[in-house]
Amino acid sequence: MKILAKIRFYWGAFVISTIVAVLMIPLVTLFPKYKGVIMHKLNRVILFLMGVKLKTFGKRDEKANLFLMNHQGIMDIIALEAIENTHFRWVAKKELFETPWFGYLLKNGDMISVDRENKAGLIKLLKDAKESIEIKKRAVAIFPEGTRSSTQELLPFKPGAKLVASKLKMRVQPIVITGSKYALNEHNKTGHSGTIYIHYLDAFDVADAPKDWYENVRKEMERVIKEDEAKGIYR
Repeated sequence: MKILAKIRFYWGAFVISTIVAVLMIPLVTLFPKYKGVIMHKLNRVILFLMGVKLKTFGKRDEKANLFLMNHQGIMDIIALEAIENTHFRWVAKKELFETPWFGYLLKNGDMISVDRENKAGLIKLLKDAKESIEIKKRAVAIFPEGTRSSTQELLPFKPGAKLVASKLKMRVQPIVITGSKYALNEHNKTGHSGTIYIHYLDAFDVADAPKDWYENVRKEMERVIKEDEAKGIYR
């Protein structure tokens, strides 16, 4: 079983890298007006070839312009892009924009680069988020943990997402993703066919929320993760 899981990991890595390099980047570059549609459809192809299904709970709020999600790995992004019909503007650390292939995809997809080592990075993030919702009319997607978790458990939230949401008075919708690390675990290099579960939690306007809304969001996301774990619906 361990050997099969290793084979599935490298198959998944091959599928993702090949589709991104051979199809996604060229098509997004040649047809920028359709980059959202291109990314949605090709991410669905990736999931199909990997034998991964999606199941959703709740409903996405069409008025939300900031989405906060837990982060376990690249499958989180693939799953959401596959199930969505609008084009998120993802926030990613600056270093990812400098990587082969995926860096090109982030740049050509017009995503948001943030320098976490520089204090000016928060100012740039705020400016880019404002541009996203006021000019580009694209919702912002961010992982408040700031990095991938090696387990399903949530890491502490970084302050950037809270600052952006509060300053711009955004409408926030938290999203909990479970099962993505089982589908492709980048830490121990294993992969499995299975289902990724996406929970759309209740959206709210930050302007009307209590002062501790950010902490409450983390608690609610953590509760959903533990409930899924208790139900055994993912491994």
